[in-house]
Amino acid sequence: MLSMTRKRPIVPAPETNAGVTAIPVTHESLTVGGPLAQHVQAFDAPAQGAETSRGYSRRMARRTRLHGYALAAVALFAFVIALATANTANVKVSWLFGSSHVSLVWLLLAAAILGWLLGLVTNAALHRRTRAPRQARVSRI
Repeated sequence: MLSMTRKRPIVPAPETNAGVTAIPVTHESLTVGGPLAQHVQAFDAPAQGAETSRGYSRRMARRTRLHGYALAAVALFAFVIALATANTANVKVSWLFGSSHVSLVWLLLAAAILGWLLGLVTNAALHRRTRAPRQARVSRI
C-alpha cells in the first residue's frame, strides 16, 4: 500500500538555549542526516505548498472508506447483540461420551472463536508452505 503522506525536509530546530551545553549525538541513525532522516518529519514544520486536487481527493476517499469501515463495524456489533438476545435458550449438546446443556449464545460464541482460530492457523500454514524460497546465506569466515 502506498503511503498517503508527503515527505517534508527536516528543519533543524534553532539553537536558542543560552548557557546550556548540548551533548553531541554520536550514533549515525540518530542524527538529522542519518539513514532514517527521510522518514522523520518535524511536527511543527510548515507544509511545503498547498494540497493538490489529487491529494485532496485521495484524502477524501480515504476518509469515506474509514467511515464505511466504522459503519460496518457498528452494524456487525448490532447484529451480534441481536443474535445473542434471540438465542438465549438452553440446548442439549451431545459429546462423544455423554451430553451437557448449555446456552445457545455460548455455543455460537465458542464455535465462532474456534473457527476464527482455525482460520488463522490454516492461513499461517499455507503462507509458510507457499512463500518464496529464501536465498542462501554466505558464511563469513
